[in-house]
Amino acid sequence: MDDGKLDLLERVPLFSGISRADLETLGAIADEIDVPAGTALTREGYHEGYFFIIESGTVRIERGGKAINTIGAGDFLGEIALLDGGPRTATATTETPCRLLSLTYPMFHELLDTSPHIRTAILESVGQRLRAMDEETPV
Repeated sequence: MDDGKLDLLERVPLFSGISRADLETLGAIADEIDVPAGTALTREGYHEGYFFIIESGTVRIERGGKAINTIGAGDFLGEIALLDGGPRTATATTETPCRLLSLTYPMFHELLDTSPHIRTAILESVGQRLRAMDEETPV
């Protein structure tokens, strides 16, 4: 597998506890896709189980119809939807042609079902991030 793809996966906090070998397993189910400018990747409020890592290009993030961020190469979106398949918290639209790595909720959960050690590493990562957020929240 291409090292660039592995490097992108490695940068995602959700996957921080996963070994390089397990990242290769994860990378094997990730699709590389080319998307033209103006494509809606996610729609606020919709149940869409896609996770994207941007290899190249830029994506505009909107909430309530207002632009709140622009993200680019190395950034990612859809981490929460990958975990719970719940509704999108924002709309993401490509501003330029983009090359993306894409994972789907069903494929990701199938991998977790067949690889308990990957599931454990991801749950530990989520737990650590929740604990850090809890410590930052004033009582």
